Amino acid sequence: MDVPDYYSDLKFCPKCEKYVSYLMGMEHSYCVECGSRVRLFSEQDWIAFNENITRQKPKGGRPKKDNRGRESA
Repeated sequence: MDVPDYYSDLKFCPKCEKYVSYLMGMEHSYCVECGSRVRLFSEQDWIAFNENITRQKPKGGRPKKDNRGRESA
């Protein structure tokens, strides 16, 4: 696995419509090319990411009780 470093990290700029280098601020990050706020993923990548996470998420809930052959009080 690659060691992450700030200089090669990219975020998506909706104005430039591509992944760009960015300047990190306290609250938000900004595109170095146009100055717009950037976000982690493009819309399409965000949808694909969420679908992948949803498919991998284990089904929740409690297993059903096996009451066959037992009497309750």
